[in-house]
Order: sequence, then structure tokens, then C-alpha cells
Amino acid sequence: MTDIHLTVARTQINLPAIRRIRSSDLDWALAQGWRDFRELRGDIVFLPLVYPLAGFFALVLAVNASFVPMVFPAVAGLSILGPAVSAGFYELARRRDHGQDLTWIHFFDPLRKRTRGSLLILTFGLVVLFALWLTAAFLLYRVTIAAGYHRTVDAGGDLALRAFARALFGTTAGWTMIIVGNLIGFVFAAATLVLTFVSFPMVVDGRGNAVAAVLTSLRVARLSPGAAADWGLRVALLLAIGCLPLFLGLPIVLPVLGYATWRLYTRAVG
Repeated sequence: MTDIHLTVARTQINLPAIRRIRSSDLDWALAQGWRDFRELRGDIVFLPLVYPLAGFFALVLAVNASFVPMVFPAVAGLSILGPAVSAGFYELARRRDHGQDLTWIHFFDPLRKRTRGSLLILTFGLVVLFALWLTAAFLLYRVTIAAGYHRTVDAGGDLALRAFARALFGTTAGWTMIIVGNLIGFVFAAATLVLTFVSFPMVVDGRGNAVAAVLTSLRVARLSPGAAADWGLRVALLLAIGCLPLFLGLPIVLPVLGYATWRLYTRAVG
């Protein structure tokens, strides 16, 4: 496909050529992501962060019953912020592809390059999505099982986790919360996927501003809807595996997905 030129607010935006991607490209990207992880060891970056985070969540669950209902939405919502967190891995993969010097200090290069502004704009958009997701999850909890859950906890008759599980799985309101919550979560996940499919790697690569990157991501998702949906399912599954138990797998899953996303970007964007 040829390049596309758009004029938005009197500013010309050049959009790069894109290619259709298939399931075989996703397999290749994940395989390359695993290879990159073994050679670049991305877990080194997240080890000092993930394990204290796991301890924090465990402590909060033990002492704060009010936080228990928001644990799953908070953990599930981490996938919304994943593309921004992985910007450093895109940079490492980019430098490797171009034969440039490669040390872990370069993980933070996206915050120092001239593309920092576009990266921060995209990140802010994801933070807004994350906040909207948490708000929606909290409001749904309030109109379904909140009253029954707090009544049980306040009576002192059950532990917070057990009381919440009973309210969630043992009542009609709980199942309503599960079904509606998953539908709302699907909408947020789909929005995140199409907006960030290739946008963050493209900005890190210096091939366009935030607007051009988002438009390119939407075009790639539209051109390859089946592959985009397949990629979203794979990412969700890998993140779920990485979060159990207590986020211990995330130092492996996040770097692999970061490197794999870069590989997928190189296949999708000409």
C-alpha cells in the first residue's frame, strides 16, 4: 500500500504504508520476542518493581477490606498501561535492529529523545482510559454487591476475601457484576488494542507524532481485524498467566510481549 497524506487542523500528517498481518506473523513475533528476552534479559528492569508491588497488594488485602473489590479491576486494567510501560523494550529492540550500542541505560531513552512529547501524549491517553475503567468498575460494584459485602464484613462474621467471593459468586447481583463487568472490560480492552496496536512502537521509532501513530494503529487494526483480535487474546492470556500468583511471572511476560510487539510493528508498518 502507498503512503497516505492527511491534513488535520492545517497540519499535514504523513502516514506510512502498512501491510496485512496474519496469525503466522503473530507466532513469529512471539517467537522473536522470546529470543530477544533470552538474549537481552528484560526481567532485570522489572524485578525491583514487581516483587515489592506484589507485597504491597498482599498487605493491602490483609488489612483493608474496602480495597478487595477493586483488586481485580486494578490488575486487569494494568493491560491498558502495558504499551506505555513497554516503551523501553521497543527502544532496546530498535537499537538492536539498527546495530547501535545496547546497554540497559538505553531502556530510558524514549524519555530523553525528541519523540518524548508524543510518547507522553499517548501515555496520558492510556492513563485516562485506565481511570475511566476503574471508575466504571467501581460504579458497577456500588450498584450490585457493595451493600451486601460491607454488611457481612462489618458484622465481623467472615474474612474480607471470603465475604467478597461469597457475594460475587453466590448472589444474583454478583453474577450480574461479573457479566456486565466483563462486557465493559471488553470494550476498554478493544479500545486499547486498536489505539495502541502499533502506535507506541511507531513513536519510539520516530516515524510520526502521536496523531499519526494512532491513525496508523487504527488502519492496521482495520486492515487485519482477525489478527488484531487474535493478538489481543494472546496478550490477555499471557498477562493473566504472568499475574498468577502475585505477579511473579510479569518480569518475564512483560519483556517478551514488549519485544514481540516491536517485531509485530516491523511486520505491519512498511
